Amino acid sequence: MLTDYVLQVPQTVYGGLHALENIPKALKDAKKAAIFTDQGIRGAGLLDYPLSLIEEAGIPAVILDDLPAEPTCDEAQNIIDRFKASGADFIIAIGGGSVMDIAKLASVTAGGSWGVRDLLEDPLRGEKQIKTLMIPTTAGTGAEATPNSIVAVPEKELKVGIVNSAMIADYVILDGRMIRNLPRKIAASTGVDALCHAIECFTSKKSNPFSDTFALEALDLILNNIEAACDDPDAIDAKNAMLTAAFYAGIAITASGTTAVHALSYPLGGKYHIPHGVSNAMLLVPVMKFNEPACREKFAAAYDRAARVSKAEGAALTAEEKSAWIIQRLESIVKHLDIPASLKDYGIGSEDLEDLVAAGMEVTRLLVNNMREVTPQAARELYLSVM
Repeated sequence: MLTDYVLQVPQTVYGGLHALENIPKALKDAKKAAIFTDQGIRGAGLLDYPLSLIEEAGIPAVILDDLPAEPTCDEAQNIIDRFKASGADFIIAIGGGSVMDIAKLASVTAGGSWGVRDLLEDPLRGEKQIKTLMIPTTAGTGAEATPNSIVAVPEKELKVGIVNSAMIADYVILDGRMIRNLPRKIAASTGVDALCHAIECFTSKKSNPFSDTFALEALDLILNNIEAACDDPDAIDAKNAMLTAAFYAGIAITASGTTAVHALSYPLGGKYHIPHGVSNAMLLVPVMKFNEPACREKFAAAYDRAARVSKAEGAALTAEEKSAWIIQRLESIVKHLDIPASLKDYGIGSEDLEDLVAAGMEVTRLLVNNMREVTPQAARELYLSVM
């Protein structure tokens, strides 16, 4: 656990069933807004109400609605160049993690002489030049809370995280109406992504009192709401709980950091284009079983916080039993949500193993956070466990 730590969060966060009505407040100093989104969001009608509020505020807006999922660094740059040409002085991101990540990159590159590829080499070159409002349409990535942007680098066949505190949002809106009709498949994979953020940050070498506060609350909310939020379109309370949890888990990332689950999943997205939440879900239980000897007390603390059992029942269990309960609960969630469990579903076999190991071991930024050392042999065994 870190002994020196810092907490950086968005300036203003609006949450709850009527949070969207605060859009005009966020836009009070804007002259022209650019809306970053994608075709799926627009086609689902999720832009309609926010657009009406922007129009009522008298703010002209340009819509960039072709943002790609899992963007490459060059695709992100193309969107940013178009944004720069729009003349907008405020960014509204309405979408999932990829949309928000591109919007964050735009906020720190739009007025400078550097681009996304420059930030791959030196993330701190970016400086906040455009204010941002993040409105997530999934309860998972936590991108609305973090200083991180994830892009694929094609020539490396790897996803890379660009981290710069200047990318933290100025405004965030968490409103359950934005995820009410999210397809179960997407709700499941993004929800498990938030679960990974929470438990990885809680068990990270960089964990600290700030990150633990948010990671534990996120774990409690997710473990007790994720299935209802994914299964029932009308479970609005569970959906709001998941939005809050994803945000808290994002704050935990900012204060701490993810570990081997995310490190080993990046090659699966970068080379094989497996959705980020799915690759994390595949690796979550194997990595946590691997980490258990080093994280037992942390898992026991998670049990004490999240398990809905009587005080007497909890007191009767050992730390080892509580730890086992947490891992079994993670396993049951992934199974219940019908997330693919094998890399074979994506055409990945033993012939790909050594390339995966080599790429995964390059993600030292996250591997160094893992409580138990991940050697190349350990990485090999973890990948084999999901083949």
